[in-house]
Amino acid sequence: MGRSMYNTIREKLQNGEQVVGGTIDTPDPEVYRAMARAGFDFLWIEMQHSPLTFQEVAQMIWSARDLPAVPFIRVPDATEGDIQKATDVGALGIIVPMVVEVAKAEAAVRFAKYPPEGVRSLGGGQYGGLYGRDYRATANENIMVVAMIESPAGVENAEAIASVPGVDVVFTAATDLFSFSGHAQGEPEYEAMISKIHTATLAAGRKVGGPLQWRDRPGFSFFQAPGATTLIGRGAKDLLAETEATVAPIEGSED
Repeated sequence: MGRSMYNTIREKLQNGEQVVGGTIDTPDPEVYRAMARAGFDFLWIEMQHSPLTFQEVAQMIWSARDLPAVPFIRVPDATEGDIQKATDVGALGIIVPMVVEVAKAEAAVRFAKYPPEGVRSLGGGQYGGLYGRDYRATANENIMVVAMIESPAGVENAEAIASVPGVDVVFTAATDLFSFSGHAQGEPEYEAMISKIHTATLAAGRKVGGPLQWRDRPGFSFFQAPGATTLIGRGAKDLLAETEATVAPIEGSED
């Protein structure tokens, strides 16, 4: 039998902890496993801005079923088909991009949850193998919804979006807020948008998310770290800059 609470991200956030997710946009299961054991709390599987298929993502998630990083999927859109497939392959977090209207956040919750909280249908999926035979009875309390605000129009509706029942996190999309508004981080107009999202979200009892670089901003607790390719590049630079190692590792023993 499965456990009633297996989404460790929900538990950590409820306990006042910060959580960090590494971004994945490549289908290689070995890269996925490497990220899953690197210390991230969750993995942000990028399906909005990548050609990843649900078949590939299913294999990636299954490959790391013995590792602690929780799978979250940024779906292309808050459609029934995208969210149904994401939850069926084992996502415990649904990240919804480009939330401007309350209706989009409401739709995401509705499609992610089984009745009576939503309209998700039963069907095939690997969720049972991942989370236990009582998945149907426990899924609603474990699956989280993250609503991304990426434009000034979304900022104007921040209070209503954060107040949607079933939305757990409101994520402030740093780059797109710049792209849509024309104001850069640090400018008063930009910081006013961040402040509005922050205040509205915390007032609604939800968690506030943003890029990892914002982890020292008060009130933020859900973070997106850079992608695997960026981390590989940084790791290679660090490796080449090492000067202290004098003993070669035994092949196959690297952590």
